[in-house]
Amino acid sequence: MNNTNASGEKFTKQQPSIGGVGFHLWFDTANLQMDQQAKSILERLSRSKYSGIILYPDNLKKYQHLVNGHLQKIISIKNRNELVDLINNDQIRPSDESSGQCIIITNNEDLLDFEDKGKMKFCFKAFVKDAESLNEAIEKGMKFDYLSILFDDPTNIPLELVIARLQPTNTILMKEIKDINDVEDAIVSLGVMEVGADGIIFSPTSHEVYDSFIKELDELIAAHVCIQVGTITRSKPIGMGYRGCIDLAAIFNPDEGILVGSTSQGGLLCCPEVFHLPYMELRPFRVNAGGIHSYVFHVDHTDYLSELKAGSSVMVVNAAGKVKKYPVGRIKTEIRPLRLIEAAFEGGEIVNVILQDDWHVRIYSDKVTPLNITELKPGDKVLGYVTEPGRHVGIKVDEHIIEK
Repeated sequence: MNNTNASGEKFTKQQPSIGGVGFHLWFDTANLQMDQQAKSILERLSRSKYSGIILYPDNLKKYQHLVNGHLQKIISIKNRNELVDLINNDQIRPSDESSGQCIIITNNEDLLDFEDKGKMKFCFKAFVKDAESLNEAIEKGMKFDYLSILFDDPTNIPLELVIARLQPTNTILMKEIKDINDVEDAIVSLGVMEVGADGIIFSPTSHEVYDSFIKELDELIAAHVCIQVGTITRSKPIGMGYRGCIDLAAIFNPDEGILVGSTSQGGLLCCPEVFHLPYMELRPFRVNAGGIHSYVFHVDHTDYLSELKAGSSVMVVNAAGKVKKYPVGRIKTEIRPLRLIEAAFEGGEIVNVILQDDWHVRIYSDKVTPLNITELKPGDKVLGYVTEPGRHVGIKVDEHIIEK
């Protein structure tokens, strides 16, 4: 595959990074009515995480004065004459200092032969309703800088196929969200197959839906916690008690785990069963998460392990602090011998966790390797998370609370 875009430039395709700057978010003005609400929606775009706005020859004059310089203008064009007229009338510029190269979105392949194409980027607009139209969209889209796809059916299977086919290319994939009120589809589409679409076109026309989308997007982007190195100060058996295993409808990577602690001060990063065990098959969906009283940490709240059940959401975090959310498939609670593990952190915080007292239960070392808890000794370095203590129904509260 020739690693050039439609403009003839060589470049390396950047995968989207939720929490970084890699994903594209466009707003399509096709469904807007020019009223006060539409005006206020457009004004909000310029202050939000939207990176581009799709405009049309018949609304350019009405809308473009409401859009500030950080939004990329994407102009929808039907044919060559329409593009030439807009350029000749100085309604669009192929390239300028404020927004860089103009993006032309079209379903017309002939525009790729436009004489000034080196000053523009091009997006192929496709509608997919079956396997034939899907393959056609991919084949044509590979010739363009961007491929925008609107799927007729409410399934992400076709999106997964497009992502897989486009990964070795430099074409940037944009999924158009069919329902302008479907916030869930917009958020999910950024995470399909973990890679996700490079971007989405989502165009809510009500402030209520807009607010809901931005809130969920903010939560997705902010999904990061500060993982720190702690030092083991104590490890001892404490007798029998109830412990719970968290089985997720997911597969852990070998640097991921769940943060568990006995107090709201923080927790240790508990290993899933993804590392070799001599006496049993791996269970890469499971974390032996400890005493049933334990806190299971999220970005903004905690759950008691005893509260979790099938369908609950749990935060999975890797050694770098990157966060994902996965559904619980099962909580498995049994009476087992328990062990108290305590660690001190740089700021003086003391964190403890109570886990099943067995060699096959593990927590992560500072080298992101599994440590069998029965072999822990004072001075061992482990990964964990500390925060200010004080929780009420799992939510941080500003009051003096002592937990021991």
